Amino acid sequence: MNAEIIAIGSELLTPSRQDTNSLFLTEKLNQLGVEVVFKTVVGDNRRHLVSAARAAVSRADILIFMGGLGPTEDDLTREAVAEALDLELHRDPELLAKLEQRFATRKMTMSPNNEKQADILAGATALPNANGTAPGQWLSGKYDGKEKIIMLLPGPPHELKALFEEQCLDRLRARVPPQFIATRVLKVAMMPESQCDARVAPIYKCYPDVQTTILAGAGEIQLHLRGHAESLETAQQRVEELAGKIEDELDDFVFSRNGESLEQIVSYFLQMRNLNLAVAESCTGGMLAERITSISGSSRYFLGGAIVYSNELKTQFAGVPPELIAKHGAVSREVAVALAEGVRERCQANLGLAVTGIAGPTGGTPDKPVGLVLHALAGEGKTEVIERNFPGDRKRIRWFATQQALDMVRRRLM
Repeated sequence: MNAEIIAIGSELLTPSRQDTNSLFLTEKLNQLGVEVVFKTVVGDNRRHLVSAARAAVSRADILIFMGGLGPTEDDLTREAVAEALDLELHRDPELLAKLEQRFATRKMTMSPNNEKQADILAGATALPNANGTAPGQWLSGKYDGKEKIIMLLPGPPHELKALFEEQCLDRLRARVPPQFIATRVLKVAMMPESQCDARVAPIYKCYPDVQTTILAGAGEIQLHLRGHAESLETAQQRVEELAGKIEDELDDFVFSRNGESLEQIVSYFLQMRNLNLAVAESCTGGMLAERITSISGSSRYFLGGAIVYSNELKTQFAGVPPELIAKHGAVSREVAVALAEGVRERCQANLGLAVTGIAGPTGGTPDKPVGLVLHALAGEGKTEVIERNFPGDRKRIRWFATQQALDMVRRRLM
């Protein structure tokens, strides 16, 4: 079975509010083996709501409407779903009495517009809401010629989550056929998305029962694998088989298969090798150290370092000769090497890592354009340098630079 989640509220179509309820519901549905195939956000407009409800009924087995069950004029979910399904609404006297009692218990006068919260779709079961005045509704039967399960849930998260777990989960378990979803996320470092897909597409196309989604970020590709089967063991077996073949193809470009960040993987390697690290940062301005120290326990392997933004501090903190900077420029292979070796020596570290570049949007030249970044990693007897030209704005370039730097450490220690 599949599902569609319809989030209702004009505030969700602004930059100031975000739908988080659907994330909670997706997790719960996936645990039952139900895949969410559509998510829709609709404003408080009856015509639009009716249209969205009719579309959802035509394409999903399970429909969950969130929000629009309050007492105000713009709370239109009950009316819109009734119109879309050609159902009558009736005011439930028992629900109305409970509403009145709720207000009376709190020594409050119930406004007349609260009465519409007792309106129930014909054939629906009212779902008690312990945390609010708007009851949910559960409806099942044939709509658009097929068996459907339809839920109307309140919008406030503390109401929706409690009501769904208390009133809906057991009902769903009784109706949903046994099916399981297995997942795996492979993370790939410093490979273009098109190149990654060109290499793995011939593999995942042979697994039509496993959904493969590729997400690209700055210096990182994520391959999300989702398999469906009537047993968890079968679903996991198919997903792991595909993951293994993708890992064989991409080899050491894959840095994680369990969701770890690149800085977590670097942490594992440094601790396994009993090594420590120091950094010298110019264009990244401390972002590299921030990522490293975001991992709990990083004091076991990270000594510290320096933000050497000016040429003077490159000399003072990392021992870069001024004449080297004058001859080659601060953004050069020679200076990157000197930074890495200098910070390693001054911090008495096993590894010295340095980044220098032009993050922009100004400061670039024809010879050294915006996006040019030099990375150097100094260790016992060997200093490695990687020169890259990263695309994007200042924020993106700086993130790319830290990603490349961390990947250098990972590859050195593999």
